[in-house]
Amino acid sequence: MKKHRSSSTFSRGGITFIGNYLPRRCGIATFTADLYESISSQSHRANNLVVALSDTPNHYAYPPQVRLEVEESDIRSYWDAAEFLNASNTDLVCLQHEFGIFGGISGSYILELIARLNMPVVTTLHTVLKNPDLNQRTVLQQVIRCSERVVVMSKVGMRLLEEVYRIPQEKIDFIPHGIPDVPFVESCLYKDRFGLQGKNVLLTFGLISQNKGLENVIESLPMILEHCPNVVYFIVGSTHPNVKKNEGESYRLGLMRLAKELGVEDHVVLHDGFVRIEELIEYLQATDIYVTPYLNPEQSVSGTLAYAVGAGKAVISTPYWYAEEILSDGRGMLVPFKNPKAIARAAVKLLANEIERFSVRKRAYEFGREMIWARVAQRYMQTFQMAQRTPVISSNPLPLHFAIKP
Repeated sequence: MKKHRSSSTFSRGGITFIGNYLPRRCGIATFTADLYESISSQSHRANNLVVALSDTPNHYAYPPQVRLEVEESDIRSYWDAAEFLNASNTDLVCLQHEFGIFGGISGSYILELIARLNMPVVTTLHTVLKNPDLNQRTVLQQVIRCSERVVVMSKVGMRLLEEVYRIPQEKIDFIPHGIPDVPFVESCLYKDRFGLQGKNVLLTFGLISQNKGLENVIESLPMILEHCPNVVYFIVGSTHPNVKKNEGESYRLGLMRLAKELGVEDHVVLHDGFVRIEELIEYLQATDIYVTPYLNPEQSVSGTLAYAVGAGKAVISTPYWYAEEILSDGRGMLVPFKNPKAIARAAVKLLANEIERFSVRKRAYEFGREMIWARVAQRYMQTFQMAQRTPVISSNPLPLHFAIKP
């Protein structure tokens, strides 16, 4: 089976985005929605649409651009989506790939969709594993085989695709994680909106789960408060839906107990909710130091860290891959994993030295100008055009299931 193109540039059709989508609560849903809006505003075409992955039989209240839902655990739903897209006026598909959002072993069901398509596919990889198991490696290689272009959001992701998955460099595009375009402002101008006048604000936001390492920041607070008694640590975000389904709110409750045991409960605020982007920006603008104390070193992208850097925040982070890359050249401070003392030392240093903190913020903000959605959308459009010009390739219409081991 071959993929067909009508021309070397986009025709009267549109772009279809496949991935999780708001109001589903996850980072990929937010990313897909932002990418759709940014591309649509630049392409000025009304035919762009979304195919959303759903993890519940109750369905989400999707906006009108979501023309079709794929039930992640129903293989027939993937076949139906391929048939729908081949009958539509879609010129190109932009797939958001993360192993955990598709059904089948290692998310193999997505191959049932993209291998059947008659238009080019551009795939954005949200995770690139350094040590994949056989099934993960096979699935990702098949996804890339069915894609004309592959987008990664970090340089380490590019290197891993070449070294681990043997993907030719000329097929890979580096496009940074998109961020909202916000002004560079002083945090004091926004603190009164949250009743935080006179406070030094630390912030972590995003879906909560144990791999975020938030307990390490709470454990650092007694040491920070010895030097900076007005510090308050905000944790903004709901528990990850999968974690909540399997474990309830045990992690969040554990954080609250820890704060009480350490005597810092008055300095910790857990805001339970999936906040709108406008409210999230206000939290960021009121922040003095943003913290990502994550525990997994093999994390190749973090949307929350990208947002913080783009907002010109002073950042303290553990040295996971993406943080090492984006905070290099003095754009933030790295501390060892699971080390509350190091977090405390870094926070006290930044809070005590306003000149140094301003320099870190300014370097981060200037770096982030290349990550605003308008520029990211332009780079995606260039990648889409390259995909349209790629020579017609043969594509196996069915994934190689014999290689997937249960």
